[in-house]
Amino acid sequence: MSNHRPIITVVGSFAVGLTMRLPRFPVKGETLIGGDFDMGPGGKGSNQAVGAARLGAESHFVALIGTDSFGDIGINLYQQEGVHIEHLRRTPERNTGVGFITLNAEGDNHIALYPGANSLLSPSDVDAVEGLIAGSDAVLSVLEIRPETAGRAMALARRHKVTAVLNPAPASRLDDAVLAYVDILTPNESELRILSGLAPDDPTDTMELAHRLQARGVRNVVVTRGGQGALIIHQNGAAEHVPGVKVDVVDTTGAGDAFNCALAVSLAEGRPLSQAVQFATYAGALACTKLGVIPALPYRKDIETLMHER
Repeated sequence: MSNHRPIITVVGSFAVGLTMRLPRFPVKGETLIGGDFDMGPGGKGSNQAVGAARLGAESHFVALIGTDSFGDIGINLYQQEGVHIEHLRRTPERNTGVGFITLNAEGDNHIALYPGANSLLSPSDVDAVEGLIAGSDAVLSVLEIRPETAGRAMALARRHKVTAVLNPAPASRLDDAVLAYVDILTPNESELRILSGLAPDDPTDTMELAHRLQARGVRNVVVTRGGQGALIIHQNGAAEHVPGVKVDVVDTTGAGDAFNCALAVSLAEGRPLSQAVQFATYAGALACTKLGVIPALPYRKDIETLMHER
């Protein structure tokens, strides 16, 4: 395993998240009075870039934000967290993305996202940072940007033999031209089905769906299962279950982002996939223990402490 500081490039999204806790989710036409409220920086790409920096990586963020005050929130965050933003552009053409998140008493969430400037990030923006990608140890991307943009990030990573991780959220059916360059695909169980053109609750066996994606070019599939851990379907078709970590759940909103950045950092440090997924599972569990995404993204010492305790 290498001792050098891993370089992670995230090609992704930024949005300001507005989170409210309710006693339960409202039904049509109903108004409920909320309890806790949090407003802060979010977006899957941004969260993963910050999370990677907190885990000790040299984290670079490639994204597009607006020139509004919400965009300023992002700039301030990256300066505080040590995320490199030489390739973060601002545009007056669209507002910065915004996400509206509601939580019930159990910590489950509903999320609605306005992509804003994220939708303008293009494959040509990715081409402009090919040198950065070539010098990275892992490249992460998400689907809060255009699929063809995320796909270009995966393709350039493959060209330069850099580990390409795609977090397919929010899920949509992807072309084979995107999937063919993905080293590690990290859907949850509903996203896995949507990627295959099915309903999110389709009863088709998870293993079968993962093998279908591998037949379309994906090398490894890691299906996240919340408190149940994760299922790895390795490139050779073998399956491996990594158990979950029991914690007191407060807010699940940032768990997937914590998992993905921890997975990428661990892989970039030279760990095998099984160990990297285990590390990521602990990161995802810790992210569930606090309200809000950024406050909950763990530092390496927090993960190592929890792993030692278990």
